[in-house]
Amino acid sequence: MIELVSDDRCIRCGICVKVCPTHVFDVDAEGLPFIARQEDCQTCFVCEAHCPADALYVSPYADVSVDVEEEELIASGLLGSWRATVGWGPGRTKLASIDTTEFIDRILPPRRTNI
Repeated sequence: MIELVSDDRCIRCGICVKVCPTHVFDVDAEGLPFIARQEDCQTCFVCEAHCPADALYVSPYADVSVDVEEEELIASGLLGSWRATVGWGPGRTKLASIDTTEFIDRILPPRRTNI
């Protein structure tokens, strides 16, 4: 469930507001998104994955809200960690490029190099 929008990190781009499938966010007069309908969060991580400033934290607990402290999330490396985990953002390794799951090889057609 979405738990935090960092006032310090947020660049007020509005991407989280646009990508949220359940319209969890609203925007204040200064353009800062805030969590308006937390109970509607589906814990899909789309907002966190798209945030270019790593300013959002989505807890993996979908059914309950948990208390979080921004300083603790930063110190533990959790603030914006989903985006880093999936490899989104400049200089990060995309998970798909290092996936060695045999299942993927069975369902995808072989790559053609001479296209």
